[in-house]
Amino acid sequence: MSTCKCLKLRLRTPRGPVTVTSRAFTVMVTSEGTSIVSEVLMTFILFGWAKKRVIKTSETIEVPSDVTITVKAREVTVTGPRGVLKRSFKHLQVDIKKIGNKITVEVWWGTSLQQATVRTVCSHIKNMVVGVTKGYQYNMRLVYAHFPINTSVVEDNTCLEIRNFVGQKVLRRIKMGEGVTITRAEKAKDQLELVGNDLEQVAQSAALITGKTKVREKDIRKFLDGVYVSEKGVIGDLKPVV
Repeated sequence: MSTCKCLKLRLRTPRGPVTVTSRAFTVMVTSEGTSIVSEVLMTFILFGWAKKRVIKTSETIEVPSDVTITVKAREVTVTGPRGVLKRSFKHLQVDIKKIGNKITVEVWWGTSLQQATVRTVCSHIKNMVVGVTKGYQYNMRLVYAHFPINTSVVEDNTCLEIRNFVGQKVLRRIKMGEGVTITRAEKAKDQLELVGNDLEQVAQSAALITGKTKVREKDIRKFLDGVYVSEKGVIGDLKPVV
């Protein structure tokens, strides 16, 4: 907005404070009139720009005794009884510090979206801690009406081959994610078990299997064949998927 145009606003009575910034100076238009401020930062402070941002947003995570966490340049490494997990948070503007047996995630003068990343980073670290101590498991069931789905696990339980899906002769191969193993359940019929330390890798592997066994060009209300997740959670404490 040009300076001449903003000066005309003093003829009106605005409902609230209005700030107009130019290259040379800042014009503040209120119900009482206009005034010129030389410092743009002063205008932000007077009109409550600083009040919209929280000075500091932080959250703390306690590290278990059997887990070791190292932080270097926003790269977090979690070591536990089941293995090691690494994750980089360099794409986020957060401070990650380790003080004693606690991990602190901070954001200074962050917007609402930047403040939300604090809880996100903490959730990822907590999932990594659970993964290296207990591990994650997804159970999947083979659903078919007429044509039985034949599955075979190859490459040291890291790859799944699916045959005879809805009578097709196509061989479907699904490679598991890094650190994920797949086995056929011994007690339950037509059930697959995916186990791993990284929650995202286990969930992504299950999603790839479901996506590979989608019925194409048919009414999915009638043709319900596929491989679906039936239970998921921490190893030994699985919860059914509704």
